[in-house]
Amino acid sequence: MVTMVFLTVANLIRVRGPDEYWRKRRIFRLAAHYIGRRRNCYSVAVRNVHRALAYVTKARQLKKEDMKDLWNTRIAAACEQHNITQFQLKEGLDRANILLDRKSLSNLASWEPRTFESLAAVAKQKLELDGFVDNADKQYPTGIKLNLKDVMLEAWLKENKK
Repeated sequence: MVTMVFLTVANLIRVRGPDEYWRKRRIFRLAAHYIGRRRNCYSVAVRNVHRALAYVTKARQLKKEDMKDLWNTRIAAACEQHNITQFQLKEGLDRANILLDRKSLSNLASWEPRTFESLAAVAKQKLELDGFVDNADKQYPTGIKLNLKDVMLEAWLKENKK
């Protein structure tokens, strides 16, 4: 094993060793697709790489928010078609012990409208059985009147009511 011997403190400070090489290499690898000094000059490259990493970090959060907004929009549109509010749907499904998240409900609303219609009917019927009154949302949807008997699952509700 070879160790470095420094005769003065100044020489110890000037030699940064292999750590500097790997630190710079990491930055240059992240800047490899840039053009000009942004790629070749470390002081310029490190600024641009840090800025890019900050944008990427922010973009991850924005993507999550955008997807959440998209899911809410799809669910709200499907609820409007079935004459139920989004809050009533979520509350009814929770009371009926049907635990679906926004993404699942959104996919059902988009790709399986009959299944979503059944879920909306179950939620509506469960709220009626529990005597739930929605005072929080004063807007009444303009969709069609949805009846659970038209959709099905009457026997299922009787079993769960017992």
